[in-house]
Amino acid sequence: MSVLIKNGRVVTAADDCRADVFIEGERVAVIGRDLTLPADRIIDAARRLVLPGGVDPHTHMEMPFGGTESSDTFETGTRAAAFGGTTSIIDFAIQDRGASTIEGLDAWHAKAAGRAAIDYAFHMIITDLPGHRVPEMRRLADEGVTSYKLFMAYPGALLSDDGTIFRAMRRAGEDGTLVCMHAENGVVIDELIRIALAEGHVGPKYHALTRPTRLEAEGAHRALAIAEVARAPVYIVHLSCHDALTELRRAQERGVMAHAETCPQYLLLDAAAYDEPGFEGAKYVMTPPLREKWNQEQLWRGLRSRHLEVISTDHCPFCLRDQKELGRDDFSRIPNGGPGVENRMSLIYHHGVNAGRIDLNRFVELTSAAPARIFGMFPRKGTIAVGSDADIVIFDPERELTISRSDPRTHHMNVDYSAYEGFQVRGYTETVLSRGRVVVDDGEYVGSPGDGQFIRWGPYGGAYAPLAASLRQEPYF
Repeated sequence: MSVLIKNGRVVTAADDCRADVFIEGERVAVIGRDLTLPADRIIDAARRLVLPGGVDPHTHMEMPFGGTESSDTFETGTRAAAFGGTTSIIDFAIQDRGASTIEGLDAWHAKAAGRAAIDYAFHMIITDLPGHRVPEMRRLADEGVTSYKLFMAYPGALLSDDGTIFRAMRRAGEDGTLVCMHAENGVVIDELIRIALAEGHVGPKYHALTRPTRLEAEGAHRALAIAEVARAPVYIVHLSCHDALTELRRAQERGVMAHAETCPQYLLLDAAAYDEPGFEGAKYVMTPPLREKWNQEQLWRGLRSRHLEVISTDHCPFCLRDQKELGRDDFSRIPNGGPGVENRMSLIYHHGVNAGRIDLNRFVELTSAAPARIFGMFPRKGTIAVGSDADIVIFDPERELTISRSDPRTHHMNVDYSAYEGFQVRGYTETVLSRGRVVVDDGEYVGSPGDGQFIRWGPYGGAYAPLAASLRQEPYF
């Protein structure tokens, strides 16, 4: 099928111009002014932005946690992502402790194949890495999975010791792949949780009080130092506070190959949400927790200064009823995570571009181009260019909406609340193409489960890639 998008304002991370876009099959074929090529469908994008589809590099569909599973399936979650203007996600396959990472990858392929509405890729969560399984990292890369996630949190479940982290980073540096780090001091956090519960503090707000910013900063410092010694790139996930940002900035200034993301919840929500009446504060139990409001402007500054390079969602929804309720009498049993994959583009456009915090090109970079580049998808994903996948969003910059679970225009996620209930935004995803196929048409879903394909992505592609490659040629000691 061929599609001609006419009269739009085409914006990428580098460009901003009036142009038409001609799509043939799954790829962009021609970009130019006043195109008259015959097409099976013509879309008039007058007074609209024509954007690369969003790339969300941090989601958790069907993730087991705390005796339950995140409520969005690959079918419901990717459909909601499409409604919000995201056309590619990177989810997390999980290695069962003691088992093969390849088995974990196979399990996540079985969950997603034939069900995803948009394209998807995987990181691999590594829970243990004895020496005899280190070569599996190379095999994963050969299978198109070139990043891995390790945790400094959740002792006894997901936590990796520093030796395992170093071992993984060293191999990643040798292979041209990338380690993503959940940076918190989980051992000390567990002690704080034990103390809080012993003193009778069981409410949701103690989830935040037992995870102070200094322990996120300590984890970030340690992860960055290990990466520096391993001479490998590192990607800090869901950075939430000024303390951790300071550690990131210092490491980057001394030459560490360090990237980091933040999320809309840390830019727009704050710890006061835990004081909502009754058990409502459980909606915001996520890790890291929401921080004091003053951190928000520091994070926006980090985005402007490019110390922070990506805005992801860490979409990991659990229903307030039945799932979050598991921790009503013990905050440590509340499943950690919240929804957001559908709202990212409108929220960041409104509170970033409309508020004058970032410009349009930076908006596209943060939500699409940078994650595509870092994780080896660019220029297939993350831009509008001849030969790139025709993942394109027709975005109305003037349409105003109020985000609400009760409004079907803003909530398609399979969860019983919205983390951004009542937020007013100006900027709305109207029509979405995934590899040249219209999947959302003027606010209506017209796609099908299975439209999405697994993306076999390439090696680490961040700004430090040439340096990382040169270091790989040198003897380690």
